[in-house]
Amino acid sequence: MKRVLTIAGSDSGGGAGIQADLKAITLLGGFGMSVLTALTAQNTVAVTSIHEVPLDFIAAQIDAVFSDIGVDAVKTGMLSNTEVVKLVASKMSEYKPAIVVVDPVMVAKSGDPLLAADARKTLAEFLLPEATVVTPNLPEASALVGWEVAKEKEMRIAAKEIHALGPKYVLVKGGHLKGEAVDVLFDGQEFHEFRSPRVETKNVHGTGCTYASAIATYLAQELNVVEAVDAAKRFITEAIRHGLSLGKGHGPTNPYAAVRKEWAT
Repeated sequence: MKRVLTIAGSDSGGGAGIQADLKAITLLGGFGMSVLTALTAQNTVAVTSIHEVPLDFIAAQIDAVFSDIGVDAVKTGMLSNTEVVKLVASKMSEYKPAIVVVDPVMVAKSGDPLLAADARKTLAEFLLPEATVVTPNLPEASALVGWEVAKEKEMRIAAKEIHALGPKYVLVKGGHLKGEAVDVLFDGQEFHEFRSPRVETKNVHGTGCTYASAIATYLAQELNVVEAVDAAKRFITEAIRHGLSLGKGHGPTNPYAAVRKEWAT
């Protein structure tokens, strides 16, 4: 069983963050481990409070996992501020895991900020060079390149600019576009497109977390990047299609849906 470490924030509502990551990793057959960077009081409507974990305790969690259990793949999510970004980047440089999937989480589905504005430049400078794959959605891609990414053709331009910051692969996710749900992967030379019919639903809380965790798990299981993204795209599409109408706002995706469908065949 492959060991997948998520370094991210906690979501008390269970739809995103560490909770979503561990669900996806487990359902896909990985052994999930976690490093908490922040605790959020969060539900389907809002993030009402954030408690940041002290840097020395974040470092202690990372050291504890790497020094004993070992790690086949890392997925990062909410890192909250500049100091946390630098710490995580330094630990990736120190331990050199073979796979690092960076989900550059900046804003919750509710619209609440999860990454300080001044930390975005730090993430680009320090963490992206450590990344095997970085998975920005359109607002995150826009923040990383400094201009609005709002069309499919602009996703390709943004992917090239983000690739120049150091990651091996860039997956720009087009979930905010109208029409087909198209994601664009750039490997430095070629583009690969991943398309699926758009699912009209408000229950999309945790989509980015689940998608990135699935990619990390599939990569740990030795799929190549194109294969891993393709499999993860199918996994998250089913999770969205069967999203759960919980709470008063954006309900969570349902990662169990794809596994249940597979077992039923």
